[in-house]
Amino acid sequence: MSSVVTVVGGGLAGCEAAVQLARRGARVRLVEMRPVRSTPAHRTGALGELVCTNSFKSEDPVNAHGQLKREMRALGSVLLASAERARVPAGSALAVDRDLFSRAMTEAVAAEERIQVVRDEMQALPEGPAVVATGPLTSDALSAAVRTALGHGGLAFYDAIAPIVHRDSLDESVVFRAGRFGEDADYLNCPLSRDEYEAFIVALRAADVHDGHEWDTVPFFEGCLPIEVMAARGVDTLRFGPMKPIGLTDPRTGRRPWAVVQLRREDRAAQMWNLVGFQTRLRVGEQKKVFTMVPGLAGAEFLRWGSIHRNSYLDFPRCLTPHGSLPHRADLIFAGQLTGVEGYTESAASGILAGVNLARVLEGREPVVPPPTTMLGALLRYLREGAHDRFQPMNSNWGLVDPLPEAIRDKHAKREALARRAQEDFLSWMAGHGLEPAHAARAPGE
Repeated sequence: MSSVVTVVGGGLAGCEAAVQLARRGARVRLVEMRPVRSTPAHRTGALGELVCTNSFKSEDPVNAHGQLKREMRALGSVLLASAERARVPAGSALAVDRDLFSRAMTEAVAAEERIQVVRDEMQALPEGPAVVATGPLTSDALSAAVRTALGHGGLAFYDAIAPIVHRDSLDESVVFRAGRFGEDADYLNCPLSRDEYEAFIVALRAADVHDGHEWDTVPFFEGCLPIEVMAARGVDTLRFGPMKPIGLTDPRTGRRPWAVVQLRREDRAAQMWNLVGFQTRLRVGEQKKVFTMVPGLAGAEFLRWGSIHRNSYLDFPRCLTPHGSLPHRADLIFAGQLTGVEGYTESAASGILAGVNLARVLEGREPVVPPPTTMLGALLRYLREGAHDRFQPMNSNWGLVDPLPEAIRDKHAKREALARRAQEDFLSWMAGHGLEPAHAARAPGE
């Protein structure tokens, strides 16, 4: 393959696409505008920098996110290989030290001789074969070029980032280490009584948010709602959401708390911990006032405050082909969060498939998409068949895949059957299209 391919964006999807193309013989120009031009959420020029959570979610294949990882491993995911080098304990979840992870991603891309990394801002769509994976913070100039190519204004929503606290500043007499139902002990927990929880909700509802946007009209993604938006929906919304106490026992009382705030480690040294589910748009002063009301956080040192940033995505069902290209340009493929997938692994998986398909197009072969019994295939089906009038981003879940031919009442057994079928069908799909499974197609311990 003699073509020079442009990959725009050095995030998770762009890195995956670039590596897939290079491994298939293409010469790749990976164009990343950082650090020449940064974004409101990034802080380094490293490839694959994580700007939200440090967790890639569950590795258990019975979980939809775990099954997606099995499919990514079979295709040779650079994200998962890098995550193994930077992982930190997080129970069944794959969590990483974000600095070590981005360093591993940068090194993995640099190790590919056919990839040239170019630090520059793309202000127009590439004219030759390309993958565009610029993510939710696509620059204004390139966004305008995309809108022109699509012939419409696109859609946008806003994503919020959770705060991080220092481990040494937590109140050890209150905070306890435990996992739900005793499955793991990789989380720290701040228990709240009923009175403490209700006072917290009152303060959260009264807290001031950043202005400058018409927040009432912003279509937030349901899977990443700001905590104050959830609190506004009802007094118990958080207690049945990210603050649910199910499966936890407060060692001080021997009873289940009324609510709980969980903290997940951010770094391998276990110094930094993020407040799980506490993504927010509150002003910094309000965050300090409200979040320090949580038992155990009264004297917390906040290493990063929650913040908010723009997150744009395309109207995939109306504007793109089943494999994510422009209708009139099969060699210009979009990937990552820009296409309407939500989540780190979902974005990376779409980048893998974009790389595979652009290589096929350049070889004169038809693009391919996995069957909807697989997690990646079901996610792609959602993108191309989503409701035109209310299309919103989606992450991995078993509700996307085709139902089983037989009814299974037990929830766990049903998911086991779905995962088993997904893996079998995915490997069959790969074999049918001449795609060799990567050496490490199974997660450790599977």
